[in-house]
Amino acid sequence: MKKKIKTALISLSDKKNLKPLLNILKKNKIKIISSGGTYKEIKKLNFKCLEVSQFTNSPEILEGRVKTLHPKIHAGILNKRKKKSHLKDLKDNDFENIDLVIVNFYPFEISLEKTKNHKKIIENIDIGGPTMVRSAAKNYNDVTVITSPDQYEELIQELIQFKGSTSLDYREKLSRIAFAETAYYDSVISNYFNKKTNTIFPRKKIFYGNLTEQLRYGENPHQKSAIYSNNLNKNLKQIHGKQLSYNNYNDIFSALAISKSLPKNKGTIIIKHANPCGVSVKNNHLESYKSAVSCDPVSAFGGIVSCNFKITSKLASELNKLFLEVIVANGFDKNAIEILKIKKNTRLIDSTNYKVEQILKFISFNQNILVQSEDLNFFSMKNFKVVSKKKPTSKQFKDLIFAFNICKYVKSNAIVLASNETTIGIGSGQPSRLDSCQIAINKMKKFNLQTDNIVAASDAFFPFIDGIEKLVQSGVKAVIQPSGSIRDKEIINFANETGTVLLFSKTRHFKH
Repeated sequence: MKKKIKTALISLSDKKNLKPLLNILKKNKIKIISSGGTYKEIKKLNFKCLEVSQFTNSPEILEGRVKTLHPKIHAGILNKRKKKSHLKDLKDNDFENIDLVIVNFYPFEISLEKTKNHKKIIENIDIGGPTMVRSAAKNYNDVTVITSPDQYEELIQELIQFKGSTSLDYREKLSRIAFAETAYYDSVISNYFNKKTNTIFPRKKIFYGNLTEQLRYGENPHQKSAIYSNNLNKNLKQIHGKQLSYNNYNDIFSALAISKSLPKNKGTIIIKHANPCGVSVKNNHLESYKSAVSCDPVSAFGGIVSCNFKITSKLASELNKLFLEVIVANGFDKNAIEILKIKKNTRLIDSTNYKVEQILKFISFNQNILVQSEDLNFFSMKNFKVVSKKKPTSKQFKDLIFAFNICKYVKSNAIVLASNETTIGIGSGQPSRLDSCQIAINKMKKFNLQTDNIVAASDAFFPFIDGIEKLVQSGVKAVIQPSGSIRDKEIINFANETGTVLLFSKTRHFKH
C-alpha cells in the first residue's frame, strides 16, 4: 500500500547530507515544517520551510524544551487516515496530516564522553524527538519515519520509484528501526542513571549495543553469530588480515584481559580456546615471546598472541615462524607491519587504546541472564599471608604473585606453574583439581621446563593434601592458594613437613 507524502516534519541534531534530501522533497512538492537550528539550516540552503511555532501557533518555550510537544504535531502524525472519528477530530481542530517525520536525537551518548557535568548531561536528553519518532513508528501504516542520515539515500530512491510515495514494507521496516533507536536511546540514559546512583542490579536491566558486524558463524559453522559493542571500533583497530570470527573475538578478549593486568610495556600471552597456554613478562620483548611459546609450543600453533607492547621488526620476523590466527599488540612498527603482512590471512589488531574497565559480565541461556562484576583484582604482597615456617625469597614472592594473577584467567580448576615470571605448565578446565595439577606437571616435563625455582598457583584451595603433594613431588618449592578449606591446617602442616613455602589468599578466582 503506497502512501503519498505531502507534508514532512524535520528536526535534526545531525544536519549533515540534507541538501539531496531537500531536493527530492522540493521536486515532489512536499511541504516542510521544522524548528530551531534545523529550520535555520534549511533556510540557509535556500529551501522553503515553515517554522514549527508558526505551524502550531504556539511559541517555543522553556528555553526550547517544548517545541514539538503539541497536539497539532502529534495528531497530524498519529491519526488513522481512514478512520472517520480521527478525520472529524482533525477537521474540528483545524489540524492537518504529517506524512513524513525525519528526526535524530540530541547526542546524549556523545555528551557522556565530553562532560561529567550532570546538569549539561540532563539537557542533552531529547524528549520531543523520541516522542515524534515513536508516534510516527506506531502509525507506520500511514507515516514514514527516518531516524538517521544513513537512511536518506534509500528514502530518495523510494520517492523516485513511487513518485513521491512510500511502500508499506518500507515504512514497516523503518518503524522497526525507529523503535530500536528510541529503545537504545532510553537504555543509554537508564544505564547512565544506574551508574550515577551506583545501582548495580536495578529491578529492570536494559542491555544495549551497536552491531559491529555479523560474523560468518559462531563457535561452529551451524551457529549464527554477531558482535555488538559500544566502543569496540574505538578501542580495537584491525590493520590487516581476514575477517575476525566468533572464536577469534573470544580469544582476543581473553588475551586482552591478561595483557592489561600486566605491568606497562611488558608481557606476552599465547591464547588457545580462550585459555592461556603461555605467558611471560620478561623485560626483553623477544625473550618474553619465546618464553611464552616454550611453555606449550604445540598448543601455541594456531593460537593468538597478545603483546602488551609495540611490536618491532625483529619480533615480527620471529612471529612469522609460527602459524598464528591473530596478533594483538600495543601498536606495530611500520617495518613490522610489512613483515607480518607476508601472511595475508593473519589478523593484526592494534589494542593501544583498549582499556579493561570494572563493568558487568553477562552469560545467557534460554532467556535467562547471569550478571556479575568482572574479576579485576590487582595483587601485591599485602594481599597474601605467609602461613608456612619457610618464608619466600623476594624472587619467589614475585613469581607467586605472577602465577596467581595468571591463574585468575585460566578455566577452573586452574593450576599454574611458573619460574622467572614465565609460565612453565598450565592445567585448566578439569573437574578434578588433582587432574589439573597432573596436566600442568606433564606440560612442564614434556617441554623440558623443569628448574630449581618452580612455584605453583591454584585458583581455589586444595581440599586434600594429594594436590599439593603431587606438586611438591614434581619439584615445586612454593605454593600460593586461597584459604577457606576445613583442611587448611593439614595443608600448612604438609608444607612445613616438606619445607615448602605456602601463601594464602583471602580471594578465590574461579573462572567458568
